[in-house]
Amino acid sequence: MPGPCPDTHHPFNGEPHTVFLKNFITRPTIEVGDYTYYNDLRDPRDFENSNVRYLFDPVGDRLKIGRYCALAQGTTFIMNGANHAMTGFSTYPFHIFGEGWEDEFDISTIFDHLRGDTIVEHDVWFGTNSTVMPGVTICTGAIIGAHAVVASDVPPFAVVVGNPGRVVKLRFDEETIERLLDIAWWDWPADKVARHLGAIRGADLDLLEAACRS
Repeated sequence: MPGPCPDTHHPFNGEPHTVFLKNFITRPTIEVGDYTYYNDLRDPRDFENSNVRYLFDPVGDRLKIGRYCALAQGTTFIMNGANHAMTGFSTYPFHIFGEGWEDEFDISTIFDHLRGDTIVEHDVWFGTNSTVMPGVTICTGAIIGAHAVVASDVPPFAVVVGNPGRVVKLRFDEETIERLLDIAWWDWPADKVARHLGAIRGADLDLLEAACRS
């Protein structure tokens, strides 16, 4: 079987709680790869408004999520627009309310410490109510535990838990991780993924490398 079409809106038996996320993204500053899904008993279709916070076009940052990621309910991305100026005695954002409070405000006091795009690579699993802070890169194969707050970059195939999020272990030894990154099954065409699901879901690296060459 070829597997579901990535353009399917509700791929889990048509249930409304799970969506292939890319089909509900309208903002050009958010990119989501094929087969990445979001599960939410409320309304997963509203992810870009409810779960991507403070993404303001004038700030210029982007959220990029790769293929085959699994996002549990409440997965939230805090973007750079959440930042306040921290160069003076007060962090209160007087300028956003206008009425004269914007006068003489130096916008560089905010932009000087922004952290850039937030990037999630491929095959990353996010637990319930996990939070990702601005400018973080989460590499392929990582697992983000429920309620974790990720404020720094996450290496490939790492497991992160807690607040602040910390790497508690790597899923595989370094040699295996390097081989998996070379295989990069998440970049294969969908029909090749479908043909070799046994190897992808299995634990035989030689078999997966053979599938890569086929």
